[in-house]
Amino acid sequence: MLEHLVFLQIFCIFSLAVASPWNATTNSTKPGCLSRCGNLEIPYPFGIGSKCSLDTYYNITCDTSFDPPKPYLVYPVLSFNGSDSSYEVVNISETQIYVKNSEVQLAKACYGMGFDNKTQNSSLLLDFFFYPYTLSNANQVTSFGCDDLVMIQSDKFNESDGGVACVSYCRDSSDSVGICQVRGCCQTSISNVSFLDVQLYDMRSVWGLDHKRFRCSFAFLGMIGDYDKYNFNLSHLNDSTTFLNNNKEFMSMPLVLDWGIAPHMDCTVAAQNSTSYACKKNSDCINLNSTDLGGYQCRCKKGYEGNPYLGCQDINECMNNHECISYGACTNTEGSYQCSCPSGYSGDGKRNGSGCIQISGPHGKLAIGVSLGAAMGLVGLLSTCFWLNKFQKKRKTKKRKEKFFKQNGGLLLQQQISTDEGILEKTRLFSVKELEKATDHFSESRILGEGGQGMVYKGMLSDGKIVAIKKSKVVDENQVEQFINEIVMLSQVIHRNVVKLLGCCLETEVPLLVYEFICNGTLYDRIRDKSDEFPLSWTMRLKIAVEVSEALAYLHSATSIPIYHRDIKSTNILLDEKYVAKVSDFGTSRSIAMDHTHLTTLVKGTFGYLDPEYFQSSQFTEKSDVYSFGVVLVELLTGQRPISFAKTGEERSLATRFLLCMEADNLEKILDSQVLEQGKREELIAVAKLAQRCLNLNGKKRPLMKEVAAELEIIKISQTHSTASDTKYQDIQLRKSKAILVSDDDYTWTSTSDNIIPLADAHPLMIHTA
Repeated sequence: MLEHLVFLQIFCIFSLAVASPWNATTNSTKPGCLSRCGNLEIPYPFGIGSKCSLDTYYNITCDTSFDPPKPYLVYPVLSFNGSDSSYEVVNISETQIYVKNSEVQLAKACYGMGFDNKTQNSSLLLDFFFYPYTLSNANQVTSFGCDDLVMIQSDKFNESDGGVACVSYCRDSSDSVGICQVRGCCQTSISNVSFLDVQLYDMRSVWGLDHKRFRCSFAFLGMIGDYDKYNFNLSHLNDSTTFLNNNKEFMSMPLVLDWGIAPHMDCTVAAQNSTSYACKKNSDCINLNSTDLGGYQCRCKKGYEGNPYLGCQDINECMNNHECISYGACTNTEGSYQCSCPSGYSGDGKRNGSGCIQISGPHGKLAIGVSLGAAMGLVGLLSTCFWLNKFQKKRKTKKRKEKFFKQNGGLLLQQQISTDEGILEKTRLFSVKELEKATDHFSESRILGEGGQGMVYKGMLSDGKIVAIKKSKVVDENQVEQFINEIVMLSQVIHRNVVKLLGCCLETEVPLLVYEFICNGTLYDRIRDKSDEFPLSWTMRLKIAVEVSEALAYLHSATSIPIYHRDIKSTNILLDEKYVAKVSDFGTSRSIAMDHTHLTTLVKGTFGYLDPEYFQSSQFTEKSDVYSFGVVLVELLTGQRPISFAKTGEERSLATRFLLCMEADNLEKILDSQVLEQGKREELIAVAKLAQRCLNLNGKKRPLMKEVAAELEIIKISQTHSTASDTKYQDIQLRKSKAILVSDDDYTWTSTSDNIIPLADAHPLMIHTA
């Protein structure tokens, strides 16, 4: 079967990756200790028995009830149930240990056939904080299931990041075969972490689904492999035992742990205590900088071999590994060797050096002359080779740039520029040399952030202008024409609330896009930064909402070809020095012909902002941007994150919590305290009502973006020019006529004076102008 061939390929790769632990001719185990368990060599600091390892963290238990015996690592991980777990050891190398424990490596969730009736649920929790192990980036998390979110949180993600997630879903009920990255399966990588929490979440309530297609879902942690061709029966997801029994090959993949010595300590500190210092004679200490836990490893110095944790021995290079000429002499030294010439000869005695030249006898002078001539000829030849090599590299670099320029659509862009000279003024073609200089060769210190479409660097051009340079992900060659058309299109978008595209560079493997630099960070950070000396007031929040809505209305309605952003969220809204909002990150944006109403695409977006209607149909409309903007509007009102994994069920989604509060006439419960304090009640209800309309599950009932912008502008104008008394509406409360989650029902104002004033949908604050 195809899946068995795939796993045979993965096994071969694994076999090559885990070669012998030390390439040494000396014993790598402590004297008097067992050196092997079954087919596996156990090198120190690991050992079988407490006195045979560096300490208890490296103890190996050899289970002789198997034939051949199996080695187990007992202490490295705190499992999900709070007890220590044992792992079968597959291989040990200088830097990594490969282990297996399918129960600890697996998270699963099985549901009853009724709505949200969980009958089985187990998460995957691995904690290495007090142990000398970390999860290697050679691992990945693979999720099997339909309409389930696998959420991965670790010590690499702070509170605002929320973690890494992927969704495994099936497009329709007719699907019968699961294929990774296509249907019923998703994968995401991890980086060196000491803590990992993997949990499965039912996404039915978020996407508005009324039932589960299959009963169970699984998330598995193991070594990275090419599983894209791995097929499995989706029907097996109806029973956990059936699925696990029919996918044993996958579940047997090893877990890769990076190991070191003394977590929370570096070489300098460790070397101060000679008793506990693990690096022995003739070895070097190497700091482990790939993990936040620190720690170190030991390596034999150059010219030595053996186990650095027991002491390294000098290599006698003269036995077989030297460069001395055959009639010269080789003398072994500590950590190295020396070559010498026999009597009557001069030189370094090395084959790749000057060799040995005869200097005595009747031919001595002739030999010296010949040697000098040969040396001068060699210098001339090397000089010629150097310049030829330099010329060849320069030519190769030029051809490489030309290849990337064509590959990334440069010829098409030049054609567009020649057709419309106005584009040349708005779209500048930067050279890679210019952008490398601007970013100090794309130094890590210049990184501003990383988004779903690429890495963003801060740079300074030769004229002193500060810019943001986005290093995009690889562009699909089949979509180059669309990519270039969108560069041309975005370069002509002139709006004060849209980040301006200054130009691009197509001479690199991936395109580089150059934008104006916005200095005040993202709206997401400003909303939640409680330490900010200038927190966002309600007036500023309303102004930002107006500016963003006007930018989206412009993209939808005022450009020559309508543009759908497709990833509206608070992290893609930047604020300049005057807190003017700028919509950014058009990496997933698409233009649409004037005679079309929607795009049919692969589902892309951000959890918490994604239109449920788009998720189910794969058809993105302008109303999908309206939904995402509605979530941003709720963020401005509440100051809360769009998704909270600390909550359960439908409470996890901010949009759902907001709509439930609207349904219960309890808007004040969810509003930000600063917004409640500063905003007038009629303004807050008007904005909340508009957000509710934007979040309607039925896209046809959502307002157009230009209607949203018009209503927000009216609210802002009413705020600026309002002369009504603050006490006039002191006892006003919110009331709704029907109790459904999302509707177009009108709210009414009620006061203690029994006056009832209708709040219009189209112009929510016009009622106060009379």
